[in-house]
Amino acid sequence: MKGILARKVGMSRIIDPGTGRVTPVTVLEAPDAKVLQIKTVSKDGYDAAVLANFARNKVRKNANKNYKFIHELRLDADAGIKQGDSIGVASMEGVSRVKITSTSKGKGFAGVIKRHKFSRGPETHGSHHHREPGSVGTCAKPARIMKGKKMPGRLGGKETTLRNVEVIQIDAAKHLIALKGAVPGAINTLVFIREDA
Repeated sequence: MKGILARKVGMSRIIDPGTGRVTPVTVLEAPDAKVLQIKTVSKDGYDAAVLANFARNKVRKNANKNYKFIHELRLDADAGIKQGDSIGVASMEGVSRVKITSTSKGKGFAGVIKRHKFSRGPETHGSHHHREPGSVGTCAKPARIMKGKKMPGRLGGKETTLRNVEVIQIDAAKHLIALKGAVPGAINTLVFIREDA
């Protein structure tokens, strides 16, 4: 499996000169990631490479804390990657579809209309039920609100994965990759990109 660690730069568009068709893309920056560790079946129970990217300004004693972004990439036993190697955006050449994982935008405390897409209540005839969730309790038994009830609360700021995202363009010289459509998260959000098998 192929994979890289990237940072969201922003959105743009690519225009096909032949047809004039406009494709919205998200541009991600992916400098060469360093392989910190190789995990094996005999030692760890599975094959993987621990990738690190975006070095911090202040050097720490613990090597793992010198990077902002560390992630494991599952590998085949015969991948040929060694500790200390660098993996860049050029490794994604030939990959047409990817799976991306990032943190969505945090939107703070939100009500049920914004958070769960509830419908609003009537606006006229003295109704006092506009944006409220409505009845949430049960009867005398069990006399409590059940777990998982859709209620107001914190919205966003969660790890989100999108599959089957199309790779539009790769610029290895500038360490950039353009993916079709939107990628969850704000600008500068760290994104884990891997081949979608």
